[in-house]
Amino acid sequence: MSSATYPTKLAYNFKWTNMATPTVKFTKLFINGEFVDSVSGKTFETVDPRTEEVIAEIAEATKEDVDIAVKAAREAFDCGPWPRMPGAERAKIMLKWAQLIEQNVEEIAALDTIDGGKLFSWCKAVDVPEACNILRYYAGAADKIHGNVFKTSRDLHLYSLMEPVGVVGHIIPWNFPTVMFFAKVAPALAAGCTMVIKPAEQTPLSALFYAHLAKLGGIPDGVLNVVPGFGSTAGAAISSHMDIDAVSFTGSTETGRKIMQAAALSNLKPVSLELGGKSPVLIFDDADIDKAVDLALFGILHNKGEICVAFSRVFVQEGIYDEFEKRVVEKAKTWVVGDPFDPKVQQGPQTSKTQFDKILSYIDHGKSEGATLLTGGKPVGNKGYYIEPTIFINVKEEMLIEQEEIFGPVMTLSKFKTIDDAIKKANSSKYGLAAGIVTKNLDIANTVSRSIRAGIIWINCFFAFDIDCPFGGYKMSGFGRDYGLEALHKYLQVKSVATPIYNSAWL
Repeated sequence: MSSATYPTKLAYNFKWTNMATPTVKFTKLFINGEFVDSVSGKTFETVDPRTEEVIAEIAEATKEDVDIAVKAAREAFDCGPWPRMPGAERAKIMLKWAQLIEQNVEEIAALDTIDGGKLFSWCKAVDVPEACNILRYYAGAADKIHGNVFKTSRDLHLYSLMEPVGVVGHIIPWNFPTVMFFAKVAPALAAGCTMVIKPAEQTPLSALFYAHLAKLGGIPDGVLNVVPGFGSTAGAAISSHMDIDAVSFTGSTETGRKIMQAAALSNLKPVSLELGGKSPVLIFDDADIDKAVDLALFGILHNKGEICVAFSRVFVQEGIYDEFEKRVVEKAKTWVVGDPFDPKVQQGPQTSKTQFDKILSYIDHGKSEGATLLTGGKPVGNKGYYIEPTIFINVKEEMLIEQEEIFGPVMTLSKFKTIDDAIKKANSSKYGLAAGIVTKNLDIANTVSRSIRAGIIWINCFFAFDIDCPFGGYKMSGFGRDYGLEALHKYLQVKSVATPIYNSAWL
């Protein structure tokens, strides 16, 4: 997707009432095929960011619950059918699960909307169908896992096997609770792994619903366990657990450091990390200005800016800068903020009060450090975690809003002179997750795309993901890849087997 459809009228819409709030059916931990209370009996609140009201009390997993879940996953891996059944049989179950998700698309989309403030229309049309597509992609790969036979220089028959790594811990972020759930779970299932999944405490509802559908789809007990809880307790228990064989995490760089440390200090489990970003988009003089404005705005305001690949740093070549600045501010002022169930709305509330306050704090930092606020910068309405689309100019490289990941609808806008200047500005970040280039010149596109240190480069587009294309970061944006066969392989390990050959006619 490279752009969105934009309205022509300024509107903040908080009166949408046509969509009924879904009933929350599952609030307990899902361990060994059953919904159970936490050992401690503790619960935590999950809050609707539209209204700031409590949706439900969710069972809170702590270390004791993680231990029980890991024990179930270990038993399912060591003794259960999942890693031992043919890949084609695993695929049938995964395909059944995808079918069940499709049958419940509206309910699941509504859960992510009330839990995370995501646009209902986007969840229904994109996120939930994408979950089904991810499951089907990896189901198709489940019976195609194989090693190699080697032509040796000795009297040996030597071959390799690709075996499931074992029990995997998945720690899921709150900004894309559905897509990231399946980006991690689907390849691990296809590989034959069992798992313990900790959804973000801000958005646990859809993960528990998916666990229910997994049971109905035929995934054996113990293979998939869901333990909502907090990072400092449940997440830490997963990262440091001696009986978890690998961890996959998407979230902040700060938390990624802690997970790496815990993995190293426990059983040296491998870790895959998709972390923060401060993605640049470089807009050259030959760009179509209107299309560039649409692309830049969608790049920062999609999912209310709560997206690791957001185009938060916009650099425009000086020949078109003034006209771009004028048009992007005009367009930002027409952006529709409001109830995410309303199909006219383009931006819902931030996911949580914590994130809402963090974004406003960064905006205050920008103003106090001397950046110029062109538009936005304030909360919207008296209820809910809504923030205006915000654009800063006169931003210096050392400013906090230019260096730190804000994870909200805040753009910094700057100009550049030459291609070398643009590349230098793009790379002046500790992050390296994504970048964008807007130009009609193929030579510029080729030169710049090979010069920016980032895991994915979008030329004249944004958010152009595909299940077959691996995605991950450079530098402090992490390592390891989601999507594609690279994601499948991180849940497999290679075993080599050698057998002597005696009196063979050939090697």
